[in-house]
Amino acid sequence: MVRGITPSRTPPHDGWAHLKDEVLLDVRLCDLKLRIEGSPLERRIKRLYQELARRGLRFRPHCWLSNEWFAPRDVPGIAIPFYLAHPRLARLEDHMMLEVEGGAHAECMRLLRHEAGHAYETAYRLGRRKSWEKMFGRARRPYPRHYRPRPFSRNYVLHLDWWYAQSHPCEDFAETFAVWLAPGSRWRRLYDGWPAMKKLRYVDELMSNLGGCTPPVRSRRHVDSLRTLRMTLREHYAARHKRYGARVPDFYDHDLRRLFPGVADSRHTPSAAACLRRMAPRLHELVSSWTGEYRYTVHQVLREMITRCRELGLHAERPESELFPDVAVMLTVHTMNFVYSSDHQVAI
Repeated sequence: MVRGITPSRTPPHDGWAHLKDEVLLDVRLCDLKLRIEGSPLERRIKRLYQELARRGLRFRPHCWLSNEWFAPRDVPGIAIPFYLAHPRLARLEDHMMLEVEGGAHAECMRLLRHEAGHAYETAYRLGRRKSWEKMFGRARRPYPRHYRPRPFSRNYVLHLDWWYAQSHPCEDFAETFAVWLAPGSRWRRLYDGWPAMKKLRYVDELMSNLGGCTPPVRSRRHVDSLRTLRMTLREHYAARHKRYGARVPDFYDHDLRRLFPGVADSRHTPSAAACLRRMAPRLHELVSSWTGEYRYTVHQVLREMITRCRELGLHAERPESELFPDVAVMLTVHTMNFVYSSDHQVAI
């Protein structure tokens, strides 16, 4: 048994694993009866604990299943999304969101190290220290609804996508902690000459001082534990789609008409909608990787573009190989317009 993981008393029950998506979506989260033990997460959490031990750190954040990744403000633990505990649910996540955040081993470890940073900040009340505040900023500062990163800034480490350390002082610390903790990260060489090196050295000294200390905050509470969530999978994904989706727009029209000037009765040119559909897999990958946004968000914006192309009767007069770079730029611009719109919230 991995220390820090609380096993469920209910034996594994995955009779739902063979259900079709439409039926599975009506199962409640609490009825999935998942547990970390026996899943790939058990091995990954064990590895996290080994990494902490190698750094001389005694405290082990406890972990539990919930509906998303998060570390509570007042509980030094890590909530992990349920879909990582079962391959059938990972496939559903991929179908519904077009990606599985933390599905790959390396990505999951990056996220676990990041959330462990939050857990350590909470456990030892680091944000209350003057030295911590001087280095990272005020921990109690309200989280922003959105932020504008500076991609070329060397004041922050680079760990998760979208220059996440720049979003809030607590995220800055968690990202710095994760880079410091990762085995073989070679942070001393990679960040040599960067202002961010001061933060890494601060974390290195701070953790060496805290290594064997018992944390003052030791709550083992499971916030929003999966067994308490009575919403169905359908309701869960409806909420996520609303959070990461796009609105039905008509402001694409000008750009679409520039790219696809062909009219509906063009007999020898393909429709613009069909052209975009064929490009979709490559566009999702490219735009998502460069913007750091969820593929579902990119997909929603592209889907609305396809709909408008169909409604406007647009056709492609240039080969797809020539159109692809322009489409990719336009999709990136409109995706980021959505990201910075007033009702978009950064997932922190």
